[in-house]
Amino acid sequence: MTKIDINGAQLAYDESGTGTAVVLLHAGIADRRMWREQVPALAQRHRVIALDLRGYGDSELPPAPFAHHDDVIGLLDALGIERAALVGCSFGGRVAVDAALAHPERVSALALFGAPVSGNEWSEETEQLWEELVGDVDPEDFAATAAGEVRFWVVGPTRRPEDVDPELIRFAEEMDRRALAAEQALSAIEVGELDPPAIDRLGELRVPVLVGTGADDLADIRRLADRIADEAPNGVRLPDVPNAAHLLPLERPTEVNTALLPFLP
Repeated sequence: MTKIDINGAQLAYDESGTGTAVVLLHAGIADRRMWREQVPALAQRHRVIALDLRGYGDSELPPAPFAHHDDVIGLLDALGIERAALVGCSFGGRVAVDAALAHPERVSALALFGAPVSGNEWSEETEQLWEELVGDVDPEDFAATAAGEVRFWVVGPTRRPEDVDPELIRFAEEMDRRALAAEQALSAIEVGELDPPAIDRLGELRVPVLVGTGADDLADIRRLADRIADEAPNGVRLPDVPNAAHLLPLERPTEVNTALLPFLP
C-alpha cells in the first residue's frame, strides 16, 4: 500500500504492473481489496492502480469539501498519468462515469459492473425490497447493517444466503462494516456532485464503455446497464453473468477478467 496527497487528503492505493494505466474503483460497500483477483491478471499488460476512495479503506477524510470524481483525476495528476481507463463496480462505477463526464480528456475507456449513475432514482420495487431484506436496522449497529446490506447486494433478491459462498459473505460483511464507518463520517462533510448529473448525459460518453451485471443483481441495476450501453455511443452490454449479484468482480473474477483483458486499451 502507498499513500499520496490528493487534493489535500492522503489517499491509499496499490499499484502493480507496467503499460497503459487502469484505475480500479471499488463499490460503496467495499474497498480496494475487492479487486484482489483483477490486479494480478490486469498487471500483466497494464499499470494497475486500485484506489481507496476518500474516507474508505486506508484513505483519509479531512473535514473539507471535495468530490470523488475530482480525486480520481487528482490521482492521475499526482502519478503523472495523462489518460487512464477507469474500471468501477457499483458506487465506483458511478464515480468513474462522473469523472469521464467532468474530465473527458483524461479517460480512455470505462468498464462498469453493477454501476448506478448520478441522478438515477431507485424504483419503488427496489425501495420495497430494501425494506424487506434490510428493514429498520439501527444505523449505529454496523454489524447488523452490514449483514443486511450484504443480503441485499451480495446475495441479491433472487438467491438465498446458503446459495452463496460463505467466504464471500464473510469478506463482504467485513469490508462493509468498515465502509459504513466511512459513510457515517462522509455524511458530515460536503461531498460535491456532478452538475448536471450523469443520468441524462450518457450520450456524452465518447470513449468505449463496457457494461456488465450479475444475473442475480437488482432489476434496477440491470435495466440501468441496458440504458448505459444503449445511450453511450460506444457502449457494449455484456450478457448477465449467471449465479452472481452485485460484486461481480469479486464473485466471478474469471468472467470479469476475460471481458476486461481484450477491452482495455
